[in-house]
Amino acid sequence: MTKNNKICLLLLVFVLASSAFAEVSDEELKRIRIYELKQGRVSMRLTNWGASIMSLILPDKNGNLADVHLEYYSIKDYTTNTTNFGAIVGRVANRIKGAQFTLNGTVYKLVVNYGGNNSIHGGSKGFADVVWNVDSYKPEGPNPSITFSYRSFDGEQGFPGDLISTVTYNLNVKHNSGVTMLGITMKARALNKATPVNLVPHDFWNLGGHDSGDILGAKVQIFGSQITVVDSQNIPNGEFASVKGTPYDFLKPTTVGSRISQVGRGYDINYVLDGEGKGKKKMKLAAIAQDEKSGRVMEVFTNAPGIQFYTANGVQDVKGKGGFVYQPHSALCLETQAFPNSVNHPNFPSTIVTPENPYEHYMFMKFSTKAPPAFSQS
Repeated sequence: MTKNNKICLLLLVFVLASSAFAEVSDEELKRIRIYELKQGRVSMRLTNWGASIMSLILPDKNGNLADVHLEYYSIKDYTTNTTNFGAIVGRVANRIKGAQFTLNGTVYKLVVNYGGNNSIHGGSKGFADVVWNVDSYKPEGPNPSITFSYRSFDGEQGFPGDLISTVTYNLNVKHNSGVTMLGITMKARALNKATPVNLVPHDFWNLGGHDSGDILGAKVQIFGSQITVVDSQNIPNGEFASVKGTPYDFLKPTTVGSRISQVGRGYDINYVLDGEGKGKKKMKLAAIAQDEKSGRVMEVFTNAPGIQFYTANGVQDVKGKGGFVYQPHSALCLETQAFPNSVNHPNFPSTIVTPENPYEHYMFMKFSTKAPPAFSQS
């Protein structure tokens, strides 16, 4: 396909979808686009609405391609979403107790949008619900990439200070080994005030294929021997608990569905990652997931202190790509992050960013059809 044809195709997709937009302003509507990164047979699509991943097409152990990321039926559904498929959530992802915190002697009251009086994922119009700018875009070549940016204003959703955030997606395919590497670099710079920041990719993965059914048969290993204990509204209370001997123990590869009935609707908990990161970026292995039927494996590396394991419990009758309807447990999320409600617990790693100390969050996913020996032998 020629460059001109690709541009025409993207414009056609946009024109066909734009007539359905009703929940966004005219200015936002005009700016929403779809982008593709491609290297050989591997490709992914993204949108600047929420800096979101829409799809990732990968081969299985037999070379058959499938899309392993959940996606809404239309672009309109991204603008009215409740599940944040593939979006970058922030300014502070996850939950904040009482929708408020105190910083440098000032009490900041946030927009309430969870559990009666709490905040989640940055408020009712967080970073997943805005149009990001596109700073750079390399659709093909040896290292396809795209960088999105968003400037958040002082007081947006109640958070202090102006903040510039950037997210870069890098796709790298090792054709000789069949390995695909997806890097996500999240950075933020406070311009004038100290502020909490926790940018998190809210990606919904089904390694068997987005339309292959539930993920209860998938195997997961999480390199976290503790969880942050939560209250009745699933908000950390500042305490930690060992996972050993509990349904939350994924220290060894474990089938997702083997004990899921013991944790209510499903998993939705933050793990405290073990060990120190290595290298300049302080990266460490956080989790591994495998779909045995397809053979696809995903290894997750990060410099973040925690990872949220979520089994799409709140996904109910959501119409997805191709008309497939997603149900609970149709995907798993392994979201590297700061601990939820960190702003209200001084014993948690700090999420406060200042003009002198910018935010840097790295997440790296390695996709293959061969599990690491320690994983496959367990």
